[in-house]
Amino acid sequence: MFQTFDSAGDPSVGKPRVAKLREWLAGQGLDGFIVPRADEHQGEYVPARAARLKWLTGFSGSAGVAIVLKDRAFVFVDGRYALQVRKEVDLDVFGIESLVDNPPPSWIRDNLARGTRLGFDPWLHTLSEAKALKAASDKAGATLVALDRNAVDAIRDDQPAPPLEPVEIHPLAFAGELAKDKLARLAAAVGKEGATHAVLTDPSSIAWAFNIRGRDVPHTPLALGFAVLAADGKHLLFMDDRKFSREVKAYLTQLTDLRAPGEFEQAVADLAKSGARIALDPVLAAEKLRMLVEENGGAVVEAADPARIPRATKNAAEIAGSRAAHRRDGAAVARLLCWLERQKPGSLDEIAVVTKLEECRRATGEETQMPLRDVSFDTISGSGPNGAIMHYRVSRATSRTLGDGELFLLDSGAQYQDGTTDITRTVPVGRPTEEMRERFTLVLKGMIGISTLRFPAGTRGSEIDAVARMALWKHGCDFAHGTGHGVGSYLAVHEGPQRIARTGTEKLLQGMMLSNEPGYYKEGAYGIRIENLILVTPAEAIEGGDIAMHGFETLTLAPIDRRMIRPDLLTADEAQWLDAYHARVLAEIGPMLDGETLAWLEKACAPLPAAS
Repeated sequence: MFQTFDSAGDPSVGKPRVAKLREWLAGQGLDGFIVPRADEHQGEYVPARAARLKWLTGFSGSAGVAIVLKDRAFVFVDGRYALQVRKEVDLDVFGIESLVDNPPPSWIRDNLARGTRLGFDPWLHTLSEAKALKAASDKAGATLVALDRNAVDAIRDDQPAPPLEPVEIHPLAFAGELAKDKLARLAAAVGKEGATHAVLTDPSSIAWAFNIRGRDVPHTPLALGFAVLAADGKHLLFMDDRKFSREVKAYLTQLTDLRAPGEFEQAVADLAKSGARIALDPVLAAEKLRMLVEENGGAVVEAADPARIPRATKNAAEIAGSRAAHRRDGAAVARLLCWLERQKPGSLDEIAVVTKLEECRRATGEETQMPLRDVSFDTISGSGPNGAIMHYRVSRATSRTLGDGELFLLDSGAQYQDGTTDITRTVPVGRPTEEMRERFTLVLKGMIGISTLRFPAGTRGSEIDAVARMALWKHGCDFAHGTGHGVGSYLAVHEGPQRIARTGTEKLLQGMMLSNEPGYYKEGAYGIRIENLILVTPAEAIEGGDIAMHGFETLTLAPIDRRMIRPDLLTADEAQWLDAYHARVLAEIGPMLDGETLAWLEKACAPLPAAS
């Protein structure tokens, strides 16, 4: 299995470890410390060595921050983890705060006592985060203290070593562009920003720019390291050469000067001393890098990571690969859904479904000669009330039986060499209630609304997020997560900067891939989410219109459960879209199936009955 079912969170660790941290802080003349979820690369997935928030608090979610003071401590999470965090941390030790409504800078401004010395690790906070934290501390009359050593690392006696997984070359057939050509484009972009160099801290950008992949973090094929791109083409890559085969090392030496990770800080300092103008992304680069540059006489140029937009706007090879990956993955999901529908209520638990799904993906990958490389995240397999926990991770301790009359939510994805997938389907176990069917149909209307949207160039994700919510809003309902996140090409399943959300400020450009996943969650009862991946299409003229409009191509190919749909709540256009989508699903993945599964798919993709 590519995932385990060990309990992820552990509330028992908080009390002794917080006590140990407080003792260490007191010895350093500090009153508190900030512990973010992020590592030096600001990625969603971090190696075991950098899982500091989980180690200290027991909280296993992918986003969060802890603030530990002398006499109190808090964990900040967003709406996705509001339920989960209360099960994973000791509530006698930690208060819970909202990462959205009362983020750490706001909390610090309003709650820190004057004279408080609050420590932070400048490697784990971006330029913009550090600026906000300092402004808030100044407002409170407190002092933000940059530490030379991470306080959590200082008290750990069980910190794992850095990962040393092998690096592989990503084939040109899937990358679609030679690394030397990408690097030439990036060098030109650095120069246009008025910089001599740019530091890449995001391993996804490094993987994309150099056409390499790795296995240093769970579920995302990344090799951890740093790169310094130079406008004159003399690039530097800082990565442990124990990760390189002879072939990979020979390949990389044609593109860049290879350096050991331990040389990175000194190299940045030396460039700064030479008068370099170094571009740092304020939302990705560590505050420590700004300190290194400015303390050594260099100039910081605040500019976006030059690889982010080129990486997000997929080329023809990446798009073709994604389409192929989604056909393959759709066939695997269809096999799972067919099998699931045949099982009697009460005969399966959540783990059994996850295990079967991975088996289906492995088998389909072998049949199509494109093996499953990994899952793209730990599968969310939530029956009944567990489905209402938005980022629920099943463990042996939490696994529930799929009970009669319940809903089952399955959110999963796969990593193939030609593409990354992410799909959610919600199915009834036995007979659903009319409320369940109504709420499901409202979620479906939102998903269709995004799928069929046309929008002009320059539109941002924040401007269309409401489309997915309107049907729910009319019924007094909503969901506490964004509608869609960016998706990489055999890279991170959650890729920035594009997103469909209230916080989605990036323009949606041709070639960007995103998820489309509205939902509804009734705490203690059930959850509903329907998710397809979509691709921004070229802007095209509309007959009689004035402005060319982008749209979305749906990539995901798997049936949406017709038993859950109330046709009377759909408009004629919505019903037509769904029927056309199902006809396409049958046409594209049907040839990959046979026997019982094909017969099931034909039934699952039949046109909706007319509304009564």
